[in-house]
Amino acid sequence: MKANELLEIISKQWCNTEDLIKITGLGRNTVLKLKKQIKDSLNTREYSLPNGLLPMNEVVKYLKIDIDYLEDINSKTIRGNKL
Repeated sequence: MKANELLEIISKQWCNTEDLIKITGLGRNTVLKLKKQIKDSLNTREYSLPNGLLPMNEVVKYLKIDIDYLEDINSKTIRGNKL
């Protein structure tokens, strides 16, 4: 997945199962387990979540996605295409 595609997905407010599959590249069953782990960690902090969705900012934190790096790579790619 390209940096701009990943940035587009993580710019959403909520993360569903399909988004998590795209972000991680994992299969559906593994993603559902991961989703449960994230949801359980949020429930200990008394989050109230919509059915089947996770806050994208929490997913980014949990997966340790470096947004600054992705933006840097994306800007270099855009500049490279303009030259």
